[in-house]
Amino acid sequence: MAKAQDLVNRANRASLLELKNQKLTLELAHLKRIRFGVKSEALTAEQKNLFEDDTDQDLAAIEAELETPVPETKPRTPRIRAGRQPLPGHLERIEVRHEPEACTCGQCQSNLVKIGEDISEQLDIEPARFFVLRHIRPQYACRTCETVTAAPVDPAVIDGGMAAPGLLAWVATSKYLDHLPLYRLEQIAARQQVTLARSTLSEWIGRIGFALQPLADRLTELLHQRHSLHADETPVQQLDPGKGKTKRAYLWAYRSNDLEGGPPIAVFDYQTSRSGKHAAAFLEGWQGTLMVDDYSGYKALFAAGLVEQACWAHARRKFFDLDSGTPKGHPVAAEMLSRIARLYEIETQAKGHTPEERKALREQEAIPELQQLHERLTTIRQTAAPGYGLAKACDYLLRRWPSFTRYAQTGDLPVDNNPVENAIRPIALGKKNWLFAGSERAGRRAAAIQSLLATAKLNGLEPAAWLKSTLEKLPTCPNSRIDELLPIKS
Repeated sequence: MAKAQDLVNRANRASLLELKNQKLTLELAHLKRIRFGVKSEALTAEQKNLFEDDTDQDLAAIEAELETPVPETKPRTPRIRAGRQPLPGHLERIEVRHEPEACTCGQCQSNLVKIGEDISEQLDIEPARFFVLRHIRPQYACRTCETVTAAPVDPAVIDGGMAAPGLLAWVATSKYLDHLPLYRLEQIAARQQVTLARSTLSEWIGRIGFALQPLADRLTELLHQRHSLHADETPVQQLDPGKGKTKRAYLWAYRSNDLEGGPPIAVFDYQTSRSGKHAAAFLEGWQGTLMVDDYSGYKALFAAGLVEQACWAHARRKFFDLDSGTPKGHPVAAEMLSRIARLYEIETQAKGHTPEERKALREQEAIPELQQLHERLTTIRQTAAPGYGLAKACDYLLRRWPSFTRYAQTGDLPVDNNPVENAIRPIALGKKNWLFAGSERAGRRAAAIQSLLATAKLNGLEPAAWLKSTLEKLPTCPNSRIDELLPIKS
């Protein structure tokens, strides 16, 4: 009897160790994919780990290739290549004419007659070119009245400053859109013998941020008029002068729902922590549907009356990590990925449809798929080991199932949170260049400027051109017409 119990205990311990081994294998594969692998989650992507190549296999393959006789080569059929894409038609064309050295024939010395032209085009660029705008205001006197008349000095964002709106726009977009630190801008200017001290550039950025703040505030007001929003957050570093190091802050991102209609809007809110109170403060007084991940900081908002919507991209990621983390693939995870892919196929079919047509399609095709998916998840969860990969992936869906299915009951709610993640991604990449925000005020200024530039991009506007035009008009624009300066298409 004791031996039988001992065997049972050993079997249980072996099973527990196997589960732990699977969990650690999954976590290791996930970390390796984040560190070394491609970020795409496409079902057909095959990831190859360059750091685990088997040297013996490589040598054996090379020996086999050397031993294999080389077949006689056949003439290769030339591949039909697509022609070079035409250069953008909106670009300025500068003609460079190339005439022969002589206008007479090299054989008989007769005069040449033009019979046609051979035209080819090349794309060229002129790097940042500094030039000086000289403003001349003639003064005119009236001998009778003994008065002097001259054109008034136009108001500017920086009164009496040496920077024209174009230069200010270049500095702001370079810093906040191209993520170039100010010292690099200083170096770029120095190559053309132009002195732009970092202290001067910093002062310009501060004044630009102050001037643009009303536009960013108005953008937030317009965002609050929408009925459904995306939300997410990303960490950034902020300088902590008292301790001589940096501390973690957060850039909260909010994005309008494209399916709702209206011009797209992206707004960033810089805060010193990830506390849910910041989201509550930003969304104070707003009512609607909020698309978020499962971060607990949003839970208080839903308890207060906001409608929660869950992201299918996050749910899919759980099964993708499980499948890619298993050496030969995970059949159950692969099945779930296929089922979720079917939901996205339905969304692709609905692209370009009206909300009413999209709702009808979702009711007809997506809701039955969701019902089958829920039944399958429930069955899988009953046999999955608690606390491990498959059980966690199932629980992530089952625990918030009403939030995952809410989109299918409408024609104007999105299926995932990708739009706001796409808005965050350039900043997440750029922060590797600027490393940290110098202060909380600098972080809030960056959030305001980045909100305007990101919204300009979403609306198909060239950010630098929009910003230059806005800085020219802003000093004389009354508050009642501020909407005319916003980077959105009406």
